[in-house]
Amino acid sequence: MEKVNVLAQYMPAQAAPLIARWIDYFQCEFKIAKTRSTKLGDYRHPYRDKGHRISVNFNLNHYAFLVTTVHEFAHLLTWNDFKNKVKPHGLEWKKNFQRMMVPFFEMNIFPDDIHKAIDNYMSNPAASSCSDLHLSRALKKYDSGKTETLHLEQLQVNAIFRIKDGRRFTKGERIRKRYRCVCLDDKRIYLFNPLAEVFII
Repeated sequence: MEKVNVLAQYMPAQAAPLIARWIDYFQCEFKIAKTRSTKLGDYRHPYRDKGHRISVNFNLNHYAFLVTTVHEFAHLLTWNDFKNKVKPHGLEWKKNFQRMMVPFFEMNIFPDDIHKAIDNYMSNPAASSCSDLHLSRALKKYDSGKTETLHLEQLQVNAIFRIKDGRRFTKGERIRKRYRCVCLDDKRIYLFNPLAEVFII
């Protein structure tokens, strides 16, 4: 019961009992991790004396935390079925992700906008929920306490901005799915997700 109570602090409470059962069934070490700028969650397969390990960033809103958790459990299930013989986000993973989302849809856990975005995303899930802009926008609407930040796509081309680590950039043109930006500190070119959180200068 303690596990359910802890999980309910980070995801919709209705989903917590099922996730707790998955943790027990798969004998998975589940870690609520500090913020990582490069990823929302992580799965590590059994190695030597370690079993399945999943970590999810603590600062995600409840819906994003749940979606990321299901994403990582789909990796676990895929590894159990195929070990490392298939692509990390190949057809096998996609089918497992779709299947593992079904009970949460049946519980009507998600608001309509997120439900529709996940439905669209599940027709061909990408490597990360962040890489699907429609789903990412829907999830970010439920973030709190981020009024001081903007998303890069909101800035004009040639606007100067900084990111959390203090580096400054000039926003360039969009190339396919990302913006080409020049770092003013080292003159290198970086590609940014349109929904990257930035601070205007």
